[in-house]
Amino acid sequence: MNKPRRHYCHVCGGGILREKDEEGNERDFCRPCGRFFYENPLPVVSAIVTMDRWFLFVRRGRSPYRGMWCLPTGFAESGESIEEAVLRELEEEAGIKGKIAGLVDVDSYRSRYYGDLLFLTFEVEQTGGILRPGSDTTAVRYYPPDELPRIAFPSNRKAIEAFVRSKADYWAIVDSFRQSVGEGSEGDRRNLLSDRLVGVIEENAESIARIWMKEALTSRTTAGYHLFGRERLFGDVLNILSRFSAWLGGAREDADVKDFFSALGRQSRGEGVPLSHVLSALSLVKKHLWEFALSRGMWQKTLDIYMALELDRRIVIFFDRAVFHATQGYEAGED
Repeated sequence: MNKPRRHYCHVCGGGILREKDEEGNERDFCRPCGRFFYENPLPVVSAIVTMDRWFLFVRRGRSPYRGMWCLPTGFAESGESIEEAVLRELEEEAGIKGKIAGLVDVDSYRSRYYGDLLFLTFEVEQTGGILRPGSDTTAVRYYPPDELPRIAFPSNRKAIEAFVRSKADYWAIVDSFRQSVGEGSEGDRRNLLSDRLVGVIEENAESIARIWMKEALTSRTTAGYHLFGRERLFGDVLNILSRFSAWLGGAREDADVKDFFSALGRQSRGEGVPLSHVLSALSLVKKHLWEFALSRGMWQKTLDIYMALELDRRIVIFFDRAVFHATQGYEAGED
């Protein structure tokens, strides 16, 4: 359905001259007034309100698209700002008050009923009110992003997709953080962002081991290993890196870490390596793991920075346990 044609000037009542050219554009024109008439898109506002990442929808009670679902949506009115309009529509259609968190999307849309529309969609945080249908809606409810209803306006779906993309890294960080501080041992945890680095560490374990050997065989703090064969040392540090990688990926339990490093401490004492040199060697492995992570350029995006910091935290946790159990094993070897 197209907009009705303009026949008379609303200022002087004179007849309208159709399609007079103005700077290459055909526009309605009133000859007596010398006035052009412009067909501008109507501003429409929509609100994205979420609860635990579910989206608030209202079911339309009037045409067009009666019975279909949409975000709280309506026309901006004269005398109000766009921000005031979206908060008003949210309260009228869903019963809740809110505050604007930010602009999400702007989209042009041609409606059969209203002609050209300009959709402006805002993220809104609820501050009060009671969730209930309004005069133009028959139901309100939240939907998860993977089970959205049939949406009346394509611009609503486009805005939701833009919103999800904008939140993807933030949600990934929140999920990983919650998982990392949840109950259970570190080895029991899954789906942390830093798990993505397991394969990277495994693929580069030999390079990290060679860098470690270069320092360990020249540092005075690891002099107890200077007489060890290079092949033996290389195998030992690869074994430590393998244990860390397996623990990082959840394939090794805390009990495995305890058994391995307790045995390492007992063996080191039996071979006459001073405890301080054992601990220094483990500290060097931790150092070169972290320096390797930094060398991978993991500081480009917020998600990369979080992943690197999460990895650093897990490196510290693992090697703190390694040092503790190696020390216990070393001391037990005195008996």
